[in-house]
Parts: sequence; C-alpha cells; structure tokens
Amino acid sequence: MNSQIREIIARTVELPGGVTGLADTSDLYEAGMTSFGSVQLMLALEEAFDVEFPERMLNRRLFSSIATIDAALKELRSENVGG
Repeated sequence: MNSQIREIIARTVELPGGVTGLADTSDLYEAGMTSFGSVQLMLALEEAFDVEFPERMLNRRLFSSIATIDAALKELRSENVGG
C-alpha cells in the first residue's frame, strides 16, 4: 500500500523535492504540501482505495506523513471488512 500512496502523492501533490526521497515519517507539509494539496490528496486516496475518511479523521495530522496515511487507510479497510 505504501508504494500506491507514494504514487498518488506524486500525481496529486506538488512537492518541490518530490516524494521519492521522503521517508515514510517525513512531514509532507514541511516538504511543501499545502492545505489545498491535502484536500486533493484525500480525494485521490478515497477514490483509489474505495474508502471515505470520516469526519473524525479529517485533520492535518492524518495527512502529515505517508506513515500516518497508511495507518489510517489500514484502519478504514479493517472497519469496512468488519462492518
């Protein structure tokens, strides 16, 4: 899933240094992502993974790194399977 997230970030968010050199825990906002970029990223992730981020997850921290996005998507997918 990590590589898919990276591909989506590369397609939807303009990062000056790109996503390739970023660690999973690197802060995407510090890397240049804007608030608008995070919204675009959220929409692209929802479409790609067929999920919907609930309101409780809609915060800056969730979209701050590849690792936090990955964890959130895994949580959503497990909820969808169990629910």
